[in-house]
Amino acid sequence: MPVEQRHTPLTVETIEPQMCTLDLRHSILRQLPFFAGLPSDAIEEIQRRFHEHGYAAGETIYLAGDAATHLHVVARGKVKVLRHSLSGQDVLLDILTPSEFFGTLSALGDAEYPDTAQALTQCCILAIAAEDFQAVLQRYPAVAVAALEIVTTRLRAAQEQVRQLSAHPAEQRVAATLLLLAQKLGEEHQGAVLLQVPLSREDLAAMTGAAVETVSRIMSQLRKAGIIRSGRQWVAIAHRERLAALAADTPG
Repeated sequence: MPVEQRHTPLTVETIEPQMCTLDLRHSILRQLPFFAGLPSDAIEEIQRRFHEHGYAAGETIYLAGDAATHLHVVARGKVKVLRHSLSGQDVLLDILTPSEFFGTLSALGDAEYPDTAQALTQCCILAIAAEDFQAVLQRYPAVAVAALEIVTTRLRAAQEQVRQLSAHPAEQRVAATLLLLAQKLGEEHQGAVLLQVPLSREDLAAMTGAAVETVSRIMSQLRKAGIIRSGRQWVAIAHRERLAALAADTPG
């Protein structure tokens, strides 16, 4: 509908540095799989080694190929992570929300960042330097074991995502990607599932390994079929079952 095209239903959050309070830092770090099971005094010691940084929407946090000097954690806002594929395309690997970590360190086996991280919205990011994280690993051996397992799993998942980009038709990839985003970022809104994140056709094209023109055509078809609603940088899923059928490449 014309009104949907002119107005966005997305919640725009203004994030100020003072919003990354000490209580929030404790809460975020406690949720990290690295530090699961550590007592409160250990979390208190570890959080003092993290420093917070604010980023505006669209600002680059680091580039692929930069020296891996920090491990980052989203405290407020959303971050997108991209990887340059062998075909020359930027592939949107993930959209990260609060309590998720990104980046890497030489202590975790990477001398350089393998991907690029950009602020998708205003963000408050917690970061720990390589030497500080090394000190945490030495003091808490359980963190070292968890870190290696987590990073290995993430690397395999990223490689598999890039590999699968050419394994399915573009329509199926777009449908599957919208479902994944709905599971992670979806909110009920007027009888649909609104993806609570600004999502451009360029973002969706990068995430699915398709041309922007192809994604625009597919999204137009989905909108005409009543499966989605969309406007400028927003998408809401109106019929999740029909979208799931397209993602599975089965009759809807």
